[in-house]
Amino acid sequence: MGCKNLVFAVNGQRFELSDIDPSTTVLEFLRLHTRFKSVKLGCGEGGCGACLVLLSRFDPASNQVEEFTVSSCLTLLCSINGCSVTTSEGLGNTKDGFHPIQKRIAGFHASQCGFCTPGFCMSLYGALIKAEKTGRQKPSEGLSRLTVSEAERAISGNLCRCTGYRPIADACKSFAADVDIEDLGLNTFWTKGEDKEVSMSRLPSYNPSKDIRVFPEFLKEEVKSWVGSGVKRCNWYSPVTLEELQCLLEPHGENKPNMVKLVVGNTAAGYYKESQNWDKYIDIRHIPELQVIKKDKTGIEIGAAVTITKAINELKGFSDWLCNLDSGSIFRKVANHMEKVASAFIRNSASLGGNLVMTQRENFPSDIATILLAAGSSVNILADSKHEMVSLEEFLQRTPLDPKALLLSVKIPFWESKSSMVLFETYRAAPRPLGNALPYMNAAFLAEVSQCDSSNMICINSCRMTFGAFGTHHAVRARKLEECLVRGQFLSLSLLSEALEVVKETIVPEDGTSCPAYRTSLSVGFVFQFLIPLIDSTATITKHIGHCNNDSFKDIAHDGEQTAEPQLLHGKQVIEVDGEYCPVGNPVAKSLSTIQASGEAVYVGDIPSPNNCLYGAFIYSTKPLARVKGITFSPTLPKDVVISIVCFRDIPIGGENVGSGGIFGLEPLFSDELARSAGDRVAFVVAESQKLADMAAEAAIIDYGVEDLEPPILSVEDAVERSSFFEVPSFFNPKHVGNFSEGMAEADHKILSAKIQLGSQYYFYLENQSALAIPDEDNCMLVYSSTQVPEFLHGVIARCLGVPAHNIRVITRRVGGGFGGKSLKSMPVATACTLAAYKLNRPVRTYLNRKTDMILAGGRHPMKITYSVGFKSNGKITAVHLDVLIDGGIYPDISPIMPMNITNSLKKYNWGNLSFDFKVCKTNHTSKSAMRAPGELQGGFIAEAIIEHVASALSMEVDAVRNVNLHTYESLGLFYPGAAGCPEEYTVPLIWEKLGLSSDLAHRFEAVQEFNQWNKWKKRGISRLPVIYEVVLRATSGRVSVLSDGSVVVEVGGTELGQGLWTKVKQMVAFALGSIHCDGPTNLLEKVRVVQADTVSLIQGGWTAGSTTSEASCQAVKLCCDILVERLSPLRDSLREQSGSINWEMLIQQACVRSVNLSATALYQPDFGSMRYLNYGAGVSEVEIDVLTGATRILRSDVIYDCGKSLNPAVDLGQIEGSFVQGIGFFMLEEYTTNSDGLVDAKGTWTYKIPTIDTIPREFNIEILNSGHHKDRVLSSKASGEPPSLLAASVHCATQAAIKEARRQLLSWSNLDGTDSPFQLGIPATLPVVKGLCGLDSVERYLKWRMGRN
Repeated sequence: MGCKNLVFAVNGQRFELSDIDPSTTVLEFLRLHTRFKSVKLGCGEGGCGACLVLLSRFDPASNQVEEFTVSSCLTLLCSINGCSVTTSEGLGNTKDGFHPIQKRIAGFHASQCGFCTPGFCMSLYGALIKAEKTGRQKPSEGLSRLTVSEAERAISGNLCRCTGYRPIADACKSFAADVDIEDLGLNTFWTKGEDKEVSMSRLPSYNPSKDIRVFPEFLKEEVKSWVGSGVKRCNWYSPVTLEELQCLLEPHGENKPNMVKLVVGNTAAGYYKESQNWDKYIDIRHIPELQVIKKDKTGIEIGAAVTITKAINELKGFSDWLCNLDSGSIFRKVANHMEKVASAFIRNSASLGGNLVMTQRENFPSDIATILLAAGSSVNILADSKHEMVSLEEFLQRTPLDPKALLLSVKIPFWESKSSMVLFETYRAAPRPLGNALPYMNAAFLAEVSQCDSSNMICINSCRMTFGAFGTHHAVRARKLEECLVRGQFLSLSLLSEALEVVKETIVPEDGTSCPAYRTSLSVGFVFQFLIPLIDSTATITKHIGHCNNDSFKDIAHDGEQTAEPQLLHGKQVIEVDGEYCPVGNPVAKSLSTIQASGEAVYVGDIPSPNNCLYGAFIYSTKPLARVKGITFSPTLPKDVVISIVCFRDIPIGGENVGSGGIFGLEPLFSDELARSAGDRVAFVVAESQKLADMAAEAAIIDYGVEDLEPPILSVEDAVERSSFFEVPSFFNPKHVGNFSEGMAEADHKILSAKIQLGSQYYFYLENQSALAIPDEDNCMLVYSSTQVPEFLHGVIARCLGVPAHNIRVITRRVGGGFGGKSLKSMPVATACTLAAYKLNRPVRTYLNRKTDMILAGGRHPMKITYSVGFKSNGKITAVHLDVLIDGGIYPDISPIMPMNITNSLKKYNWGNLSFDFKVCKTNHTSKSAMRAPGELQGGFIAEAIIEHVASALSMEVDAVRNVNLHTYESLGLFYPGAAGCPEEYTVPLIWEKLGLSSDLAHRFEAVQEFNQWNKWKKRGISRLPVIYEVVLRATSGRVSVLSDGSVVVEVGGTELGQGLWTKVKQMVAFALGSIHCDGPTNLLEKVRVVQADTVSLIQGGWTAGSTTSEASCQAVKLCCDILVERLSPLRDSLREQSGSINWEMLIQQACVRSVNLSATALYQPDFGSMRYLNYGAGVSEVEIDVLTGATRILRSDVIYDCGKSLNPAVDLGQIEGSFVQGIGFFMLEEYTTNSDGLVDAKGTWTYKIPTIDTIPREFNIEILNSGHHKDRVLSSKASGEPPSLLAASVHCATQAAIKEARRQLLSWSNLDGTDSPFQLGIPATLPVVKGLCGLDSVERYLKWRMGRN
């Protein structure tokens, strides 16, 4: 072992460290000890990609450099000795120039809030480097050796909550050698229809020789001179022999266990969060026996420390060499399946052996263990200096591996037979097709089969049937199933049916496993998929079962077999630019998007910590209603970690225990002696670092008492029983339309008391809640907060501390995603920091970890709905009544506005007569808050559920029922009095018809029906629906100041969340100041800079919410510019008379000389009569479901959305796409669940699945309708941020249509004629939900039908 300092490079800069905490991650070091802040902490689990860096490692023996992306939040700093780290700043930056990746990301409008953007840049950069090493043919100038498929897959592990992914994929694919640029979307480089060569020439040039960074020469020379790999004085060891490793594993000292952590990639820390302290960290990557790759006629042996990525590459290479042998196919399928384990940047550092040991010791739900078990693998173990080769099956069944024992390697054997054929397939069912998601179940099957020459019937001679991740300790072989299949009988339907009964008896999830019946059903489906193509096949079998030329089963696929590229993302964007208000209306790139891509954009967490800064973390209640008797800490917490605990007792005299406040009331900062919900903030623990503060909060032990307390209210039914409600002010009570009783009397048919239940949704902004509070002179406080409401936060902090408001200053530059979650929910975070800073007179900051953020967030409002509806035989609805129970949680937040919001979107159809009874329930849950389209998203879905139910009851096409219930302009005025505008503004009928034509809806309806007729195990559905969405403009302030050189500084009350507010404001200022009409060319847009929100510089900033802040801010700055133009016009005229012409710079210079006031402030106050208006759009989606697994694939979505005259079509397009995809998350994927006490139990990125690039529509077409002039709007513009999310319900409705076809088929298999009874597809429509409605026993029913028919 060497004994030297830790030496590495970051972006070419050398670092040498001698004494390091070995638990320090690369991310911690970069963010705390360097100027490089592009690596962001999004999850701390390796699940989001925000922290990615490129790691380069030089091997002096081969003189080669290995380069790959890794999660810096998991990679330990000591493990990068001798390595070079590249961050996004290292690719390009403001000073040195931007990299083509960063320029193209900006040019394709692929960055909104920007927090995740550097991670996407690094994923693409890593893919470009990998592609350059393939030796493929040199591509055309400006392109790379990357393929479009590789470009898309490169970012499959990265999360983005803003963009909807399509523009990011386009930016990545613009580098691909096989790209068709006509398939790329809206960008700033060319316009549609231009010559391809001209368009290509306008892309920022890419040249691998200069745009791929090289390994630093100084580091190469140092690495060449090293002996060993150790790092002194930090308990980090890097043995190079097994003997050294065994010596290190021996305990030292009596009566003290040796706490040793073996390290390869440290990726397990992302799943099993560590709290213990280790005596030794041992890096085992340098031991040759653990890095072995040995291929011979018996199989392939792979060392335990070999990364999963390298194992995949070796297996694929070996497969290619053995392409004509059975084993070649097996190795290829094992590799294909491994590519769905985690994400590429995790596979790059995670080891094969680590995965298996984690499975054996910790019962990790591994895919790798399952597929290797089926392949007959064995493992080489070293224990007590003895080597032992045991089967993987035996290894998994043994007691957990002794800490001193070592897994050395894994052997995958050859499978060849002269007399029979070896078939091998793998399967998995998971929320995401391309990985980065744990499976509900995985399976792998290997069978030696022979075929009768005369009949082609098949007999299984031997088999290995393995299942994993289904709620058991580890992957298992289903021995009884194998015995059933291997008994000399030819495969038949009866044998298959018998085998499936054995499967159901064998694969039984343990108690406590989620969705146990679904998992058992999956096991049946997987076995069915494996065997059914072999039965009754008239063709000769091949290695690929799916290629048996049996048309009856062409819709069955196998996971490991999917070598063909999946359908790539594509689509078109249609916008109209008329130039009337230029540059307003132009699709200019988002302001500062290049520095977002480079990582130079500063978020709250990027602000350097002041001297003497402390860090805080919340201690929260885990009980829904309990007295807090005291707080202690676990004995395992090191002494002196806790510097202070801040709680309600620390509120200053004259202050109030207030953490947030809105128009409906206040929420306490901390619980007093009584915690009122699981997640209620009890205290704020302060320590010297965020890591220590989080550790202390996790180690906190609250002493609870529940004596003499009533039971908590944990359901809306409990709230009704105990009359626990929030009052809804009369102003926010929606008005009934017509008379429900009369409407029901007109009806031919009625549905009474049907029910809907809607769950919650978490914001999953990539930047967690964060704040920094700095004590200032004279009892003042400077607060930096990631908030949507600086003005209201300002007031809350002053009220909490009991100081005048002028003592507080809140600054917000930009927010890394908000979606409503950075409104009221951001206030307690900043207020707690400020209170701690006030108490300790030191700066205090916090950045909530993902777990805490999820627990405290509250999220979208859950609700239960009961509805009754009357309707005519033609589908025309005459009356609807709703009883809605809304779970508001423990404090009001924005909950009293929910009835109004729900009703506003519900009214998008002409119900004839509409009545409702809303109850906003006060429960012992964390208070719910605003989330993108709060209430409107639910109301829009309720409307669709009613329409679907009516169509089902009448056996009518749903589209026809929607069509007959669309509003006329007259009915629109009845349902939306005061907001409907003039007849010309009502564009839903136009959009509805236009969408039907542009999406080819009629033909696709027929194509879907034909597909469903010919496919048993895949079903499709298609659905079109409208949106009508009411928004309200609010008063907003602005200031425009022209500096002496003619540059312009702009302040607005709204905050930049990624929604493009600054960009639109810049355009408006350039347009409005341009009306001065100076002479000569002047690009005013380039002269404008929008600066941070500052509550003592610009007051009355209001809320950044409700989709209208951008247009209101634009109008505020336009008013300012009008004032400036009025002041400057006389001077311009005077100077023009004197000199004949006057340019902008000269005008401003003379204005300064003559003391013209060049700063103007305005408060835009919308006219009461026009402050409310309606937004219109429509969407159609087509999906395909897998009847066997419940997986849903969105084939295509088309949206037409009326933006009036868009202020910036590129920004609005991004809002439409991002909003739609976030809606997909709510309807299809995201489960924000709690335990029985109401405590959120979603485990970060491991269990909470937002959409990724592989779960969005494969074809995504957006048209922004320019509907002309709207005299009461800001330059005729309309909102775009929230309404499109409601159109994502089209995906859910299409899924319901596909399920309806599956259920109809199921009835036919049961020999039952007639229509299926109405059913309600739950939200989210996850795999278990979809499969449950398709029939958990669909396979059994099919076989029974087949055998009965035979």
